[in-house]
Amino acid sequence: MQKLTRKWRKSPRESHFDEDDKFSLPTRDENRPIDSQEQEELVRSLENVQTQQSLLWRGVFSGLLSCYVAFLLYSVYQQAYYPWELRYHAYFMYEVDAWTIIAADWAAIMTCLMTIKGLLHESKHHRRWLWSSCCIGMIVAVFWLHHMLRLAKFRWDVVWLPLGPISGAGVCIYVEYLLNVSSEEVRKLRGYMYAYKAR
Repeated sequence: MQKLTRKWRKSPRESHFDEDDKFSLPTRDENRPIDSQEQEELVRSLENVQTQQSLLWRGVFSGLLSCYVAFLLYSVYQQAYYPWELRYHAYFMYEVDAWTIIAADWAAIMTCLMTIKGLLHESKHHRRWLWSSCCIGMIVAVFWLHHMLRLAKFRWDVVWLPLGPISGAGVCIYVEYLLNVSSEEVRKLRGYMYAYKAR
């Protein structure tokens, strides 16, 4: 109750300054250059944060693709041992044979595995894995879209068959690009370091 009373008794001008102070940054050291050691610590901390973020997001998207691979493996197993029991395969029963569906699912699995390798593999050729997976994903997408368009009625509930692998590869290429931009910014910051010794 006493806090509330004090708040009401404050003049509008005083409360305005208090609110401004809550959200303002300290300004007393604004013009002082950063010491070389402080610069090194700052850049090193940014490098560590960038490395952690890179590992985190590569792990997240690789995990999502791994779940999709597990689902596709189940799909292959079902089609091999219990043909046409899965609804999304049964739509194509009169269009293609069972082994062609299995081959398309294996191509989708290969696309996802190549994407995962491109995300997690630390080498100068990791982008080739990502772009190669995108090309195979495009072939899978064309295969499924061709057969979907030949159906008597276009089935929107299986649109993930053509778009799943290519979307996964495309999103991972974009994630890789963003992580590289972030890494490049930290590298530039290291290049901007200057020699200064505080007294």
